[in-house]
Amino acid sequence: MALGEDSIFSWKSKAKQEEEQERYEEWAFPYGEKQRAKLEALLLAVYPKETVSTTLIPFLTCKELYEGALKKTSSSDEALSLLIGKQKRYKQIIKKKEMATYVALVLADAGIDEQCEYPDAAAIHEHAKLLVVYDT
Repeated sequence: MALGEDSIFSWKSKAKQEEEQERYEEWAFPYGEKQRAKLEALLLAVYPKETVSTTLIPFLTCKELYEGALKKTSSSDEALSLLIGKQKRYKQIIKKKEMATYVALVLADAGIDEQCEYPDAAAIHEHAKLLVVYDT
């Protein structure tokens, strides 16, 4: 038996792993493949020297942190402040100088509907400049 097949280190069945992956994809991209494609294009426009995976991982981490912060606070501003404050814990994933940009991306993502119309990269960069005020 090769490790790539049914690994003895896997605690979950393949069906359970696939189910969890499907749920995660639905959470990350509630509007499906159209949203994913447009978001990936935006990430590459914002970070043209990077790859999809090197931008998608910090984006999804930031999205998860922001949604968690929203559950703990009474306002979006408080959630943003809490999120920026947590950056140190995730500095291997989200660099401090990029945090505001990823927050701007997460906020843009939160504001879309089934049309999946994201702002352009310039608008994301402008929004990120405004968010730096939260970084203390």
